[in-house]
Amino acid sequence: MAAGSMAQWGNDLYTGRRSYKIVQRRALWFWITGALVALSLLVLGTKGFNLGIDFEGGSEFTITNIEHPSQDKATEAVQSIAPSEQPEVVNLGSNGLQVRTGTLSKDETDQVKAALAKTFDVDPSKDVGAEFIGPTWGSDVSKKAVEGVIAFVLLVAAFMAIYFRNWRMSLAAIIALIGDLVISAGVYAVVGWEVTPSTVIGFLTILGYSLYDKVVVFDKVRENTAGIVDQTRATYAERANLAVNQTLVRSINTGVVALLPVGGILFVGGFLLGAGTLRDIALSLFVGIAVGTVSSIFLATPLEVTLREREPAIKANTAKILAARAQAAAQGEDPDLVAAVGSAQLQPGAHQGIKAQPRRKR
Repeated sequence: MAAGSMAQWGNDLYTGRRSYKIVQRRALWFWITGALVALSLLVLGTKGFNLGIDFEGGSEFTITNIEHPSQDKATEAVQSIAPSEQPEVVNLGSNGLQVRTGTLSKDETDQVKAALAKTFDVDPSKDVGAEFIGPTWGSDVSKKAVEGVIAFVLLVAAFMAIYFRNWRMSLAAIIALIGDLVISAGVYAVVGWEVTPSTVIGFLTILGYSLYDKVVVFDKVRENTAGIVDQTRATYAERANLAVNQTLVRSINTGVVALLPVGGILFVGGFLLGAGTLRDIALSLFVGIAVGTVSSIFLATPLEVTLREREPAIKANTAKILAARAQAAAQGEDPDLVAAVGSAQLQPGAHQGIKAQPRRKR
């Protein structure tokens, strides 16, 4: 799409000349989201996470300055000392390896370190590093990670309720955020990469990004729906749908701009360098940003509309508007003119008494 066409498309969405029925088709988005959440929970329940050493405890060896890195040789070196171990071996760049095992004794750790140095003909004191993570430390890290997520969600709920002065917007945002987290976690579990503290940082980061995107959309919803019960031209759902369309280009642009550098980090760190930390945080960021952008458009506002339409005043106003349109249609009038084309003719801030006029034919 050319730049001029893109700008015209965004302008048409903002003014209401062009509109996608996102809120009106919310049942479809709810079903899709529900299916994705269910699949994610199924994967998490059956396959689970591949927890890293920081969460489960164990021993980690880092070998550098290797002329010909070989994961098979590293595995054989470990099993020559601890036959029952099934070590996880990953490449670190073009001349390094990282080997993770279960908890080993001090003597076994020293022997494995020597075996790895001998296998790859490197200096054991300079080129082979060994680190031990106890199970207590791993348990503490897991506990703090869960506490961090819970604290974030509670603070977000309080912030949304205070900022928008409406608990339904806060609830809709929290449900959408939880959906983002579950789906992102499900994708991470499917890929099977290790969950490390970097992964947790990535998840907390995407929750913040997703929240920001939803606040922008909700702010436009609040602006468009101010005084909604004092008019009879557009329903709450129509005004909210206009807000989603008005922020659609911004949401897409922000998501793409955020995904490009993260995608670059994921490709370079995960597939070229094999760098664990870069790979772990980049995957969680990439999946979470993509999921958060989509949910801001297709889930958060439709869910908020569903909750708000239960309010007696909005429910009565919607019924009055729909009845007026039905009566207009029965009398042979154009119901779209009565509805002001889903509020496109009545922009935010316009005087409520202005009568909608049909557009001139070109």
